[in-house]
Amino acid sequence: MPAYPPEGIPETVRLWSLTEDTLLEAGDDDTLVAITWWGEYELADIPRPVRESLGRMALGPISMGNLATSAGNAAEAWAGTLRRVLNQLSGSVVHSLALNDGRGPLLSAIPVTQAPVFPADVVPPGRLIKLSRYSAMRPDGGGLVLESPRARYRVALLRPPAVAVASSLAGPVTVAQVAETSGLTEAVVADVVTFLVAAGVVLVADDWAEFTEDTDTDLTVWSPDDLMFHARSRTWLKGGPPDPEAHRAGTEPPVVKQLTAGPTFPLHRPDPEVLKATDPTLATLLEHDHTCPEVTERALSADQVGEFLFRAARVRSIGPAYLPGGPGHEASQRPYFSVACLYELEIYVGINRCADLARGIYHYDPLWHTLTLINDDLGVLDGMLDLAMVGAGSHRRPSVLLTMTARMSRIAWVLGSAAYATTLVHVGALQQVLYLTAKAMGLAAHAVPVDAGDRVDRSLKLEWPAEVSVGECVLDFPGGNALG
Repeated sequence: MPAYPPEGIPETVRLWSLTEDTLLEAGDDDTLVAITWWGEYELADIPRPVRESLGRMALGPISMGNLATSAGNAAEAWAGTLRRVLNQLSGSVVHSLALNDGRGPLLSAIPVTQAPVFPADVVPPGRLIKLSRYSAMRPDGGGLVLESPRARYRVALLRPPAVAVASSLAGPVTVAQVAETSGLTEAVVADVVTFLVAAGVVLVADDWAEFTEDTDTDLTVWSPDDLMFHARSRTWLKGGPPDPEAHRAGTEPPVVKQLTAGPTFPLHRPDPEVLKATDPTLATLLEHDHTCPEVTERALSADQVGEFLFRAARVRSIGPAYLPGGPGHEASQRPYFSVACLYELEIYVGINRCADLARGIYHYDPLWHTLTLINDDLGVLDGMLDLAMVGAGSHRRPSVLLTMTARMSRIAWVLGSAAYATTLVHVGALQQVLYLTAKAMGLAAHAVPVDAGDRVDRSLKLEWPAEVSVGECVLDFPGGNALG
């Protein structure tokens, strides 16, 4: 049998294509308009062979060698123009690598930034390589995707040889070692590794066998999860849900969570006009040092709890709202900030010491200004209070524990993949209002870090992940130097 591949023919071939969301429109004369994820590009002086080549790339991966063959003697004349255009459209150019077996790409590097560079530097033989500690592999569309928040591309691993190479790079290894463990030739492994390095998901050691990522002090402060969350939530990167409207399936979630079980208790409603006349000024509240709650055995009153929630979190009104580029939706007005007035946050009140309110965990209805008892298991309540006590660095359980949750469908229905990052902004906005409200009332509110796994979600009987806990705040009496 003849050897495969035939002598002199490389085992792999480079392929190029345009992303599926790229649309090409012919303009006047030799102009071409490329409509991409990143915007429109008007390309001037594009000869017909280059336009035809780009049209073929819009249909799927092709080899530059095939294009050169089809162009014959004219190849040299337009090759430079094609390279210029591909560089200009680099955020929409997919780089692929295939075996010479006609069975499609092994892997494809799909751009996730507007102007990425895909270097073709060959990894020196014997040089150590490994996956970036920020790289993550996940299933996507029936295949596997390898991505990193530091990378300019996400890599689709389309066939087993590519998966075998990528999964062999958990620790520092050489191309030869990967070839030995994977059963692939060193040439194929080297080409796959070159692609992974160019995409930014695999690292190459320096001459001293060290990886710069391991000693970069700016990077070491970031955990892989936090950096990925930042990269995916703060920028509108490509690679989200295939259907950008998928998060709007079904009907709009209600403005306020609907509860049907448990006894309900109306809360005290203070007169807003009286509050305006008697409250300290904003400057006074902001300029006075914030103190942690004293956490004594004193009990808050039900009126204090009612006034606190009324001032900080009640629904003042409901009406239509619109976000540019998004759908119209029903919105509410409340004392704290929320993008597009979505107000996906819910407040659960753990009552420990409070006159006229029994111990238990309640849900606050901001529309009707009521508390509904959702969990009267005092053991569960004590467990929640203990978490808050430890988080606050106290030796006593607080009088009241507020737990904030997010109904993700409420905010994702409008904001899609930016929903969770925006929710954390809303938590901060609500916490600030809680602080100021407590100060104005002569009380003290203090955020506490709670690390409880799913314990909080179970205690509040949440339907995870439709509703998730996102923050906690204790309410009690202030320390000795608090605002009078």
